[in-house]
Amino acid sequence: MLIGYARASTLEQNLKLQRDALKKAGCRKIYTDKAGGSVEGRSGLAKALESLRRGDKLVVWKLDRLGRSLSHLVTLLEELKEQGVGFRSLQENINTTSGVGKLVFHIFASLAEFERDLLRERTLAGIASARSQGRLGGRPRALDAKQIAQAKAMHKSGKIPLNEICAKLGVGRTTLYRYLKGAEGRKRKPARKRRKRAR
Repeated sequence: MLIGYARASTLEQNLKLQRDALKKAGCRKIYTDKAGGSVEGRSGLAKALESLRRGDKLVVWKLDRLGRSLSHLVTLLEELKEQGVGFRSLQENINTTSGVGKLVFHIFASLAEFERDLLRERTLAGIASARSQGRLGGRPRALDAKQIAQAKAMHKSGKIPLNEICAKLGVGRTTLYRYLKGAEGRKRKPARKRRKRAR
């Protein structure tokens, strides 16, 4: 059985073109999603995947209607393959149940792995570059030393309300309290050793 899936990435896009193409291809059921685009918000795709049975085929008008990225697309196709479900994309003329389609899928899988490796290399290179410049990563400080001194002075004066200090420095109350208490940029005093009581 052929199950169709159509998605419009914006509210302005019309699903009619995709629906008509999927019906012409022989799809008995067609599930749709409109706007949004996040994987979590695609209830139509979830229903389409749930309805598929071994021997069925998922059909889309175009590859980018199914996957949000190459790696996401490959993951979905691998899951379909494990379930014994075929896949067809009308615009790209891809059919994973044919010999050529299987070859195309393997090429996609290789490209997705290449994409992941590149991303990993860039991330590691970025971390190494930051360390060489003295930046150890993590979240950047919200306030610099001058702003911290300014915040402490305003707070110590007792004339400026906390919400006004926050507005001037562009931070929230929690962040301001953290700096005022010296949670950043100041070492904690060592704990005092308890004196042993004379017996």
